[in-house]
Amino acid sequence: MQDDLSGLTALLLVVEKRSFTAAAAALRVTRSAVSQTIRALEERVGVRLLQRTTHSVGLTEAGARFVARIKPALAGVRDAFDELGHLRDRPAGLLRLAVPRVGYEHVLAPKLRAFLAAYPDIKVDVSFDDAFVDIVEQGFDAGIRIGQLLDREMIGVRVSSHLRMAIVGSPAYFKAHGKPQHPRDLRDHECILYRLRTSGAVYRWELVDAGKPLTVSVDGRISMNDGDLLVSAALDGLGLACVLEGRVREELAQKRLVRVLEPFCPSFRGFYLYYPSRAQIAPKLKALIEFLRVRPARAPSANL
Repeated sequence: MQDDLSGLTALLLVVEKRSFTAAAAALRVTRSAVSQTIRALEERVGVRLLQRTTHSVGLTEAGARFVARIKPALAGVRDAFDELGHLRDRPAGLLRLAVPRVGYEHVLAPKLRAFLAAYPDIKVDVSFDDAFVDIVEQGFDAGIRIGQLLDREMIGVRVSSHLRMAIVGSPAYFKAHGKPQHPRDLRDHECILYRLRTSGAVYRWELVDAGKPLTVSVDGRISMNDGDLLVSAALDGLGLACVLEGRVREELAQKRLVRVLEPFCPSFRGFYLYYPSRAQIAPKLKALIEFLRVRPARAPSANL
């Protein structure tokens, strides 16, 4: 295929310039090389395409028909290569992202307006999915996921600070049931269960006690697979919910929800932007990576 393309390019140049010598100069090869390339093309197609004399060169009838067909096609191929070069050199095009709703709220939403203003030639298509998504199979450029949930084959870039869970309930609930003082007290409370969309399993609350990990299997009569509805159920006084603290910051500030067991709720790795390869990263994705990247804070200087 590569040989055919080289032969076609050489043929069109010879026809355009009416000279093997001029075509060879344009291609930066020898006249002999151009002649051999076209001769090889004629042998592959089984038809003479050019008439040659010592003073001139012209198309045969078959060659004229052939050139008439391939010239616009090769122009299209050149345009396609030019477009690739255009996309290679600047951030542009459609950026497809697979993002859980909470990841959008924490990472993308606060910065998306500024990103689009900085890169007017980029369009962003966001698919919300709290389940695990195979971004390669489904044609996404990248995804956002909590750090410890990343596939080992993916490249991850930190795009948020550490996260922390919060156990919350409504004032009305605590007035009726009291507040737990220790994770073991959760067995006496109505807990709103979060059901994982990927496996259907119920999320076990991951806490700490005296610096040691403590996983608690809570119980309750209500289970959901949507974090926003989990918060809504807690606001309605249906029980205790364990959610990302950023998700209920406003409700806590307005005292519509009350936080309990805070010393037992640890922080953990935050959100990461992930993608499949470091090789030939598209400028549009590279721009997003640099825009969202969160770099670790520098340690204080010993001289200060």
